[in-house]
Amino acid sequence: MFNFPLQNLIPRFLSAAVAALIAPIFMSPAAADELVQARLIDRLDRPHDGYCFDILGVGTDLVLDVPLFAHNCKPGLTADSALIYTAKGELFFPQPKVCVTAFGVKTVLPGSAVMVEPCGRRAPFYRTSGLQKFDHLENGQLRLRGRDVCIAVGAESDGTYSTSDLWRVLSMEPCASVPLNLSAWEFSVPD
Repeated sequence: MFNFPLQNLIPRFLSAAVAALIAPIFMSPAAADELVQARLIDRLDRPHDGYCFDILGVGTDLVLDVPLFAHNCKPGLTADSALIYTAKGELFFPQPKVCVTAFGVKTVLPGSAVMVEPCGRRAPFYRTSGLQKFDHLENGQLRLRGRDVCIAVGAESDGTYSTSDLWRVLSMEPCASVPLNLSAWEFSVPD
Protein backbone atom coordinates (compact mmCIF):
# COMPACT_ATOMS: atom_id res chain seq x y z
CA MET A 1 0.00 0.00 0.00
CA PHE A 2 1.44 3.30 -1.08
CA ASN A 3 0.55 6.41 0.91
CA PHE A 4 2.28 9.19 -0.98
CA PRO A 5 1.16 11.65 -3.65
CA LEU A 6 1.07 10.18 -7.13
CA GLN A 7 2.59 13.36 -8.55
CA ASN A 8 5.88 12.38 -6.87
CA LEU A 9 6.05 9.39 -9.22
CA ILE A 10 4.88 10.94 -12.48
CA PRO A 11 6.99 13.57 -14.26
CA ARG A 12 5.01 16.67 -15.11
CA PHE A 13 5.34 16.06 -18.85
CA LEU A 14 3.24 12.89 -18.79
CA SER A 15 -0.29 13.33 -19.96
CA ALA A 16 -3.31 13.25 -17.68
CA ALA A 17 -4.51 10.17 -19.59
CA VAL A 18 -1.38 8.22 -18.66
CA ALA A 19 -1.69 9.39 -15.05
CA ALA A 20 -5.32 8.26 -14.96
CA LEU A 21 -4.36 4.82 -16.24
CA ILE A 22 -1.66 4.18 -13.65
CA ALA A 23 -3.21 6.03 -10.68
CA PRO A 24 -5.29 3.02 -9.52
CA ILE A 25 -2.10 1.00 -9.12
CA PHE A 26 -0.83 3.41 -6.48
CA MET A 27 -4.07 4.72 -4.96
CA SER A 28 -5.89 1.44 -4.34
CA PRO A 29 -5.26 -1.16 -1.64
CA ALA A 30 -2.40 -3.57 -2.35
CA ALA A 31 -4.77 -6.53 -2.61
CA ALA A 32 -8.42 -6.60 -3.66
CA ASP A 33 -9.50 -8.31 -0.44
CA GLU A 34 -7.30 -6.28 1.90
CA LEU A 35 -9.02 -4.82 4.96
CA VAL A 36 -8.20 -1.14 5.31
CA GLN A 37 -9.43 2.05 6.91
CA ALA A 38 -10.60 4.98 4.76
CA ARG A 39 -8.54 7.75 6.39
CA LEU A 40 -8.73 11.47 5.64
CA ILE A 41 -5.27 12.46 4.38
CA ASP A 42 -5.28 15.76 6.31
CA ARG A 43 -5.28 14.89 10.01
CA LEU A 44 -7.02 18.20 10.89
CA ASP A 45 -7.38 18.46 14.68
CA ARG A 46 -6.26 14.81 15.19
CA PRO A 47 -2.52 14.98 14.28
CA HIS A 48 -1.70 11.55 15.72
CA ASP A 49 -4.53 9.42 14.33
CA GLY A 50 -6.68 11.43 11.90
CA TYR A 51 -10.27 10.67 10.86
CA CYS A 52 -11.63 7.42 9.39
CA PHE A 53 -15.03 6.22 8.22
CA ASP A 54 -16.93 4.78 11.17
CA ILE A 55 -20.25 3.04 11.75
CA LEU A 56 -21.96 4.04 15.00
CA GLY A 57 -21.55 1.41 17.72
CA VAL A 58 -19.00 -1.30 18.47
CA GLY A 59 -18.60 -5.03 17.86
CA THR A 60 -21.95 -6.69 17.25
CA ASP A 61 -23.85 -3.57 18.41
CA LEU A 62 -23.50 -1.55 15.22
CA VAL A 63 -26.28 0.90 14.35
CA LEU A 64 -26.82 0.57 10.61
CA ASP A 65 -29.86 2.80 10.13
CA VAL A 66 -28.14 6.15 10.82
CA PRO A 67 -25.60 8.02 8.66
CA LEU A 68 -21.98 6.96 8.48
CA PHE A 69 -19.62 9.47 10.09
CA ALA A 70 -15.92 10.18 10.54
CA HIS A 71 -14.36 9.27 13.89
CA ASN A 72 -10.77 9.47 14.97
CA CYS A 73 -9.04 6.41 13.55
CA LYS A 74 -8.66 3.39 15.77
CA PRO A 75 -5.34 1.61 16.28
CA GLY A 76 -6.67 -1.61 14.75
CA LEU A 77 -9.13 -2.86 12.15
CA THR A 78 -12.54 -3.11 13.80
CA ALA A 79 -16.00 -4.13 12.55
CA ASP A 80 -17.13 -0.49 12.57
CA SER A 81 -14.16 0.87 10.60
CA ALA A 82 -12.55 -1.93 8.52
CA LEU A 83 -13.60 -1.96 4.88
CA ILE A 84 -12.55 -3.26 1.50
CA TYR A 85 -12.34 -1.03 -1.57
CA THR A 86 -13.48 -3.55 -4.17
CA ALA A 87 -12.53 -3.77 -7.83
CA LYS A 88 -16.11 -2.66 -8.62
CA GLY A 89 -15.61 0.58 -6.65
CA GLU A 90 -17.65 -0.46 -3.62
CA LEU A 91 -16.59 0.51 -0.12
CA PHE A 92 -17.63 -2.72 1.61
CA PHE A 93 -17.70 -3.28 5.39
CA PRO A 94 -17.40 -7.10 5.61
CA GLN A 95 -18.33 -7.56 9.28
CA PRO A 96 -21.85 -6.10 8.98
CA LYS A 97 -21.94 -6.86 5.21
CA VAL A 98 -22.91 -3.36 4.05
CA CYS A 99 -21.65 -0.87 1.48
CA VAL A 100 -21.08 2.87 1.79
CA THR A 101 -24.08 4.48 0.08
CA ALA A 102 -24.72 8.06 -1.01
CA PHE A 103 -28.29 8.88 -0.02
CA GLY A 104 -30.40 10.00 -2.91
CA VAL A 105 -33.79 9.83 -4.54
CA LYS A 106 -32.95 9.22 -8.20
CA THR A 107 -30.07 11.75 -7.87
CA VAL A 108 -27.67 12.73 -5.09
CA LEU A 109 -27.77 16.35 -3.96
CA PRO A 110 -24.90 18.26 -2.35
CA GLY A 111 -25.16 17.85 1.41
CA SER A 112 -26.75 14.39 1.13
CA ALA A 113 -25.94 11.94 3.89
CA VAL A 114 -23.52 9.05 3.55
CA MET A 115 -25.21 5.84 4.70
CA VAL A 116 -24.46 2.13 4.91
CA GLU A 117 -26.86 -0.23 3.17
CA PRO A 118 -26.76 -3.83 1.97
CA CYS A 119 -24.81 -3.88 -1.28
CA GLY A 120 -27.16 -3.77 -4.27
CA ARG A 121 -30.28 -3.19 -2.13
CA ARG A 122 -33.48 -2.86 -4.15
CA ALA A 123 -36.61 -1.47 -2.53
CA PRO A 124 -39.55 0.54 -3.89
CA PHE A 125 -38.25 4.03 -4.74
CA TYR A 126 -34.74 3.10 -3.56
CA ARG A 127 -32.18 1.21 -5.61
CA THR A 128 -28.67 1.50 -4.28
CA SER A 129 -26.71 0.13 -7.26
CA GLY A 130 -25.97 3.62 -8.64
CA LEU A 131 -25.29 5.02 -5.18
CA GLN A 132 -22.59 2.59 -4.01
CA LYS A 133 -19.75 2.82 -6.51
CA PHE A 134 -16.96 5.30 -5.93
CA ASP A 135 -13.87 6.24 -7.92
CA HIS A 136 -10.74 7.01 -5.89
CA LEU A 137 -9.38 9.98 -7.81
CA GLU A 138 -5.72 10.89 -8.20
CA ASN A 139 -6.18 13.77 -5.72
CA GLY A 140 -7.57 11.36 -3.11
CA GLN A 141 -11.24 12.27 -3.43
CA LEU A 142 -13.87 9.52 -3.41
CA ARG A 143 -16.28 10.55 -6.18
CA LEU A 144 -19.63 8.83 -6.66
CA ARG A 145 -19.29 7.13 -10.04
CA GLY A 146 -20.98 9.12 -12.80
CA ARG A 147 -21.73 12.10 -10.57
CA ASP A 148 -19.78 15.15 -9.46
CA VAL A 149 -20.18 14.66 -5.71
CA CYS A 150 -17.48 13.40 -3.35
CA ILE A 151 -17.42 12.16 0.23
CA ALA A 152 -16.30 14.94 2.60
CA VAL A 153 -16.04 15.53 6.33
CA GLY A 154 -17.66 18.51 8.00
CA ALA A 155 -15.64 21.56 8.99
CA GLU A 156 -16.42 21.08 12.70
CA SER A 157 -15.66 18.29 15.17
CA ASP A 158 -17.10 17.47 18.57
CA GLY A 159 -16.57 14.97 21.36
CA THR A 160 -18.13 11.53 21.66
CA TYR A 161 -18.87 9.39 24.72
CA SER A 162 -15.12 9.27 25.37
CA THR A 163 -13.32 12.50 26.22
CA SER A 164 -10.40 11.48 23.99
CA ASP A 165 -12.48 10.84 20.84
CA LEU A 166 -13.85 13.25 18.22
CA TRP A 167 -16.30 12.87 15.34
CA ARG A 168 -17.34 14.79 12.21
CA VAL A 169 -20.25 14.44 9.81
CA LEU A 170 -19.79 12.87 6.39
CA SER A 171 -21.72 14.23 3.43
CA MET A 172 -21.71 14.25 -0.34
CA GLU A 173 -20.33 17.56 -1.61
CA PRO A 174 -19.48 19.00 -5.05
CA CYS A 175 -16.03 17.63 -5.86
CA ALA A 176 -14.74 20.83 -7.46
CA SER A 177 -15.67 23.14 -4.60
CA VAL A 178 -15.06 21.09 -1.45
CA PRO A 179 -11.55 21.70 -0.05
CA LEU A 180 -9.16 18.75 -0.37
CA ASN A 181 -8.30 18.91 3.32
CA LEU A 182 -11.92 17.84 3.93
CA SER A 183 -12.30 15.39 1.02
CA ALA A 184 -9.02 13.62 0.14
CA TRP A 185 -8.85 10.03 1.44
CA GLU A 186 -6.27 7.26 1.59
CA PHE A 187 -6.66 3.57 2.28
CA SER A 188 -4.40 2.53 5.13
CA VAL A 189 -3.75 -0.36 7.47
CA PRO A 190 -3.16 0.74 11.08
CA ASP A 191 0.29 0.03 12.50
